[in-house]
Amino acid sequence: MMEWTDRHCRYFHRLLTRRARLYTEMITTGAVLFGDRVRLLAFDPSEQPVAVQLGGADPNALARAARICADLGFAEVNLNVGCPSDRVQGGRFGACLMAEPVLVGECVAAMKAAVRVPVTVKCRLGIDEQDPEEALGKLTREVEGAGVDALIVHARKAWLKGLSPRENREVPPLDYQRVYRLKRAHPGLTVILNGGIAGLDQTFEHLGFVDGVMMGRTAYREPWRLLGVDPRLFGEPAPVNSPRAAIVAFLPYVERELARGTRLHAMTRHVLGLFHAMPGARAFRRHLAVHGVKPGADVMVLSEALALLPNCPSELTHSAAA
Repeated sequence: MMEWTDRHCRYFHRLLTRRARLYTEMITTGAVLFGDRVRLLAFDPSEQPVAVQLGGADPNALARAARICADLGFAEVNLNVGCPSDRVQGGRFGACLMAEPVLVGECVAAMKAAVRVPVTVKCRLGIDEQDPEEALGKLTREVEGAGVDALIVHARKAWLKGLSPRENREVPPLDYQRVYRLKRAHPGLTVILNGGIAGLDQTFEHLGFVDGVMMGRTAYREPWRLLGVDPRLFGEPAPVNSPRAAIVAFLPYVERELARGTRLHAMTRHVLGLFHAMPGARAFRRHLAVHGVKPGADVMVLSEALALLPNCPSELTHSAAA
């Protein structure tokens, strides 16, 4: 979710659900240790609980980065062992670490020794020609032995040779049963399922076999689905009762950020799918796409886009169907 789940996105998503845990985009240890921490690691307190996802392969560097993130207030530190991009491979982290499970265990142990917040790992079933049963099993034993607090498994392999990062999210077949077997084999380990989950109905099905579910691109592209998380999973009302109300609640934040010099498009790009398949959704998106990127675009552009949507009870049907 690099360049997607930035602080503006997370603030907006928190307006849709109080209870779901939010994750940052992946941030490398080098960026944490030597980069602009204010820009990379800033978050609004309202985003909590929010986890930071780190990319790296050096136990000492990861421990130092984890400590910095914990001191800043992040509720969880997550190690990415699943990203298949060429740039990530070049840095010897992400999915290529599936081939080095002992090193991953050492990284987890170092971070656990450095922080008191939960340390988790997000991984794949395996990479390239690896046998998923063997690869995932070995990685799990190493990180569980190191004290990992949870393992988040994207239920498909990553092909580092021959497939692009986008193809790696769609081409390798999903194997949820492999993750179910992992949980049965490690009943004391918190196992969270990721990959291809399109809504809360599927989430309920998976929760009969694993401890949790992570929803990624579906939640980003169709954020209205998050309105159903609190009522359906936690028996609590959503923070707002409709997609329109979410935009209204977002407006004060947009105004504050504009005053700080943030461009409107940096925020509105995260709301484009909010009214997916609803009357007026295309006009809403078009208005933001055309006018939101113009120099000096302000909060009125978002208000004008909202006015293009018919104010009708059908808005509420999304949260019920999420």
